[in-house]
Amino acid sequence: MKISTFFEHSLFEVVCTNCGQCVNRCPTGALVERNYIDLVWDAIYNPAKHVVVQTAPAVRIALGEALGMAPGKIVTGKMVAALKRLGFDSVLDTDFSADLTIIEEGNELLSRLKKALVDKDPKVSLPMATSCSPGWIKFIEHTFPEYLFNLSTCKSPQQMFGALSKTYYAQKRNLDARNIVSVSIMPCTAKKFEADRPEMRSSGYKDVDYVLTTRELAIMIRQAGLDFEALPDEQFDSIMGASTGAAVIFGTTGGVMEAALRTVYEVVTGKEVPFNGLNITPVRGSEGEIKEASIKITQTKSEWKFLEGIELKCVVANGLANAKKVMQDVRDGKAKYHFIEIMACPGGCLGGGGQPIPTNKEIRAKRKQAIYEEDMGMPIRKSHENPDVITLYKEFLGHPLGHKSHELLHTHYTQRKRY
Repeated sequence: MKISTFFEHSLFEVVCTNCGQCVNRCPTGALVERNYIDLVWDAIYNPAKHVVVQTAPAVRIALGEALGMAPGKIVTGKMVAALKRLGFDSVLDTDFSADLTIIEEGNELLSRLKKALVDKDPKVSLPMATSCSPGWIKFIEHTFPEYLFNLSTCKSPQQMFGALSKTYYAQKRNLDARNIVSVSIMPCTAKKFEADRPEMRSSGYKDVDYVLTTRELAIMIRQAGLDFEALPDEQFDSIMGASTGAAVIFGTTGGVMEAALRTVYEVVTGKEVPFNGLNITPVRGSEGEIKEASIKITQTKSEWKFLEGIELKCVVANGLANAKKVMQDVRDGKAKYHFIEIMACPGGCLGGGGQPIPTNKEIRAKRKQAIYEEDMGMPIRKSHENPDVITLYKEFLGHPLGHKSHELLHTHYTQRKRY
């Protein structure tokens, strides 16, 4: 495997987060992501291979731009139709594993709170920070390594999906995992780096074989000669294709926090979050903004009595300059939080380095609006109600934070040098 370098040092070592914002802003177009299109075509045309593709939430509200449509156009159905015509054997949804991430991450947060408040464990790491953004993960490995244990141990939705594609999916489809090629379509160049991490092989194989950006998928659609706008709307395939509105909003800043709170609040209280239409607007951040919010837990189920009266304090930040501010405040004791969400890119994944160019503030605002529209239009809008995720636990994982989950869906990160 060839690793990109910065002078004599590997990109695993230098303080580059692989976020791709340099690519989005390069005035001459001289900077590009590493391209895996030919390797994906080779896999598709290899009859011995079963090629599975997953699509991130922020792709479906940006792909249309790269194919001549207006910014913020929701193209979920046409995207699925295009992927099927490109020859992928199964077209599935990263949103499925985003819902799964919420189940695991929500339970992890509750577990940490219990250790801190009931067991009085001085070693419990709070606040807990989200771990979905690979640019943020590499940033904290280099710059705030003392807080690595504060990261959720959950893998990102991309990597959870990859691990399950070569275990659970292989089992359900009666396939040899050696013959499965797992491809992901991401708005993010850092996802390519994430897939290459040595930690991401819990299936016994490389969990995600190839990562394509939104731009790369648009190139493949053009190479195939598809008239994208004329395609019918089609549905994701089954097994790992069902998702909820909570998963869709992973694509924007504040989305992971909101999705987690929709589930955690209901698990603890037995009631829906007290916001109109499940829209937890206090945690919905804007581009370049640090957003603080809190939710008071006034009444709980008996097993969560220790949380009664707690004001759950949260903070949401996008952009690594804001991430630095948040972590400095935590380190200096200026801020007390229970839960932190950070996304490396402006506006969250919708502003990722793999999205169509140009990606300016106005375009990102339209993508954000589309994400919330997609959420509102979903028949199920809470992660713990995803029927495919419920089935996954019954048939394969057992229960959240169980042995199988830890084996496949969780990981830890390590301090890196600062070249």
